[in-house]
Amino acid sequence: MIMNVFESIGEKTGRAADIGENFLEKSHQYFKLKVFQQLAYSLSMVAKLLAVGTLMVLGLIFGAVAGAIHLGQLLENLALGYLSVAGIFFIIGLIVYMARKSISAYVIMKIGSKFYLEDDIDY
Repeated sequence: MIMNVFESIGEKTGRAADIGENFLEKSHQYFKLKVFQQLAYSLSMVAKLLAVGTLMVLGLIFGAVAGAIHLGQLLENLALGYLSVAGIFFIIGLIVYMARKSISAYVIMKIGSKFYLEDDIDY
């Protein structure tokens, strides 16, 4: 009778250990997949930002030069047109610098919601 109890306890302990090992293995696989997903998302976001950002900066440069030339012709002084456009960029840069904390908070909130709230979504 006592041997049956010990055998039963041994069987239950063995099954519990197997279930625990299976859980750890599945958790490890899940975390590897989750890291891959987040890494792929981050890299694709950086690639898109780089591609779009490069084209936008090129467009901004050409637009700024064209605007400066046109403004210089209107003011009848090309140098004054370039200085005016530089002043506009300086003011925009100051505004962005003063709003840098709110911009950072917005970006962190958007990226954080993508990484941490995604687990709640059922596929």
